[in-house]
Amino acid sequence: MSGRSSIYFASDLHLGMHPPEESLRREQLFVQWLEEIRQDAAELWLLGDVFDYWFEYQKVVPRGFTRFLGKLATLHDEGVKLHMITGNHDIWVFNYLPQEIGLEIHRNEVTRIWNNRKFLLGHGDGLHQGDILYRFLQAVFKNRLLQWFYARLHPNGSTAFAHWWSRKSRAKHGTYGVFQGPDQEHQVQYARQQLREDPDIEYFIFGHRHIAYDIRIGDRNHVICLGDWIGNFTYGVYDGESFRLKRYREDQGEIIRL
Repeated sequence: MSGRSSIYFASDLHLGMHPPEESLRREQLFVQWLEEIRQDAAELWLLGDVFDYWFEYQKVVPRGFTRFLGKLATLHDEGVKLHMITGNHDIWVFNYLPQEIGLEIHRNEVTRIWNNRKFLLGHGDGLHQGDILYRFLQAVFKNRLLQWFYARLHPNGSTAFAHWWSRKSRAKHGTYGVFQGPDQEHQVQYARQQLREDPDIEYFIFGHRHIAYDIRIGDRNHVICLGDWIGNFTYGVYDGESFRLKRYREDQGEIIRL
C-alpha cells in the first residue's frame, strides 16, 4: 500500500445517547480523531451502532450529528472510502447517508482481502443461536412492512419512544459488557466455527459488546472486538502489515489481549 495506506475501524459511538451534552463531547472527540487519521486513511469502517437511534423518513432525517457527518463528507471528498455495517441501534439507515456523504452501507457481514490477508467484518450481534428473543426482535425491526407502518408515525413521537426504549434497555442491561472469557464470548465461539469452514480468515473484527479485546484463536488468527467510544475510546488500524487495536484516550478503558 502507498499514499493513503491505512484502514481504520471503529464501532459503537452511540451518538445521540442520553445525556445529550455527553454525546456532544464524544462526537467532538471522535471528529478530532477523524481529523488526525485524515492524512493516511485509505478506508474507514464503522462497524455499527454509530447512532444510538436513527430512522430515515422519506423527507426527514434525525436532528444533530452535524460535526460528525460534515467530517465524514470531507474525508469522502478527499478520497477516503467510507463504509458502515449497520448495528442493532442503527438498522434504519437507508439511502440518505450514501447519497449525501458517500457512505457505503452493508447490512450483513463482509469479507475483505487486503494485502493477501483475509478479514471478516461485522457488527457482532445475534451470533448466539440460542438468543431467540433477540433474533425475533431483529426480524421485526428489519421487516419492510413494519418499517413502512412505523414511518407513518410522526417523527417527534417515534423518536421520543425510541430514546425511551434505549434508556430503559440501558438501565436494565448496563452500558458495558462484561468479558466472559475467551471460551464463552459468543463472537469468539462464532469465529472458531467460521474458521473451520474458512481457515484463511486471519482477522475477525466486530463491535457490539462494548469490550475491547484481541483474542488469538490460531497461529495467525485473531478475534477483535473494537470496544466503543463511550468508555473505551478504542479503534483498530491495519497498515498493510499488521492490525493493531489501540486506545485513543489512554486514561480510560482497557484492552484485553489473550
